[in-house]
Amino acid sequence: MPSENIRDLLKISPDRLEAINAILLNPYMRVINDFLEVVARYGTPEEINRKAEEARQLPNLLKKVEETKPEFLDDLKWLQEQRDNNAFISVADYRRQVLGDEVETTRFADDFAVTLEVSACQYFPWLRTAVSQAIANQTLIPGRFIRVRQMKEQEADGDLAAFAAAMQIIGATYVETLDTKGTDGSNVHLGGPETITGYFGGVGQPNSHALQWLDEFLYYYTNYGVRQVLNINPGTVLLGYLLHRIGVDNEFKISVFMGNDNPYAALWTLLGAKLFARDDGASPLIGFNWSNSVNNETMEITAQFRKALGFEDIVRFEHHITETFKSIVRQPYNRRDELVEIADHIANISAKHEGGDPEIDSQRPHPSDILDYFRDKAEVIDSGDWDALELNFLDKLDAVNRTAKALTENGLSFIAADLHR
Repeated sequence: MPSENIRDLLKISPDRLEAINAILLNPYMRVINDFLEVVARYGTPEEINRKAEEARQLPNLLKKVEETKPEFLDDLKWLQEQRDNNAFISVADYRRQVLGDEVETTRFADDFAVTLEVSACQYFPWLRTAVSQAIANQTLIPGRFIRVRQMKEQEADGDLAAFAAAMQIIGATYVETLDTKGTDGSNVHLGGPETITGYFGGVGQPNSHALQWLDEFLYYYTNYGVRQVLNINPGTVLLGYLLHRIGVDNEFKISVFMGNDNPYAALWTLLGAKLFARDDGASPLIGFNWSNSVNNETMEITAQFRKALGFEDIVRFEHHITETFKSIVRQPYNRRDELVEIADHIANISAKHEGGDPEIDSQRPHPSDILDYFRDKAEVIDSGDWDALELNFLDKLDAVNRTAKALTENGLSFIAADLHR
């Protein structure tokens, strides 16, 4: 049989869609009823969005900061003043700083601008330190921040509201990681971070925990305006699609722990996004974090059908450039050169920096460690590791700036915080 005739066998009959709709619309289908029951606790989709929009307003976030950690208000006011006084280097001046007079004749690939991303900014005070250094050294603050800290802990100590307010002030996007992430006791494979190898059997959100993830998201969405969260399980990915489909303006990024390491895994995920996209094409999937093992060819192949599905401007490829020095990948790990190779022809990529450059990170008394993400704040302070962990974060920002420099030297563009416009 000719290959084109074989291709025709892949065509999906419309009756398959009818079978899917029969499940979704069946009033006795418990898998959908349980989902709708959780949503109903927070109101209609319109009411849920209204609560989130109100909670997200800067004055309301500042009020929450005042109630939980009033001393953070001075830092936020200072941050606003630095922004308003244009204390940060502009992108144009940064380019001149890197290229000198060559900047006049360099045509930058703005259509393929790479989002500068750092993970993880665990504590709000670290942001103040980072901003101070950026002003002093005329370096860049990234346009995207990832957070992997206990939600209830940071809600109680004021970090949650303060960080959300700071992201509005500096003009950056951010992602929170909910507490229902597998290390909460739900996964029999995980006794805690020390058994993290259980992740490679799939992050555990078994049984009712997927609905608990949904409930937790809706709480932080309606109370703090948190729109973007990490998504680590096929079930919660589907719940994210369904929630957006009924009208809630949620967004999520898929975690590296999902293990998407080939074009077919990506196709499966994006087919689901297309199936449940709104009629205007919108999808809640805004970040697709690749496995650390992917190569450029995998992203190039996936970019072809990402565009064909109408998601090129919606679904960002989030690619690790550096990783924590301990507990996650073989070192040395640095994909900066590969980023430079792909960044001139694949759109909507973010360069995620989860560690410092290996030659720097390895020399620290406390190299960056993925297991540090799971530590209680009180334990970090009591152990004397606070300064070491903050230095790890600053090393990650240094790696971000090294990437920005490499992109600039090659006529490539980046997206930093709005502070630099």
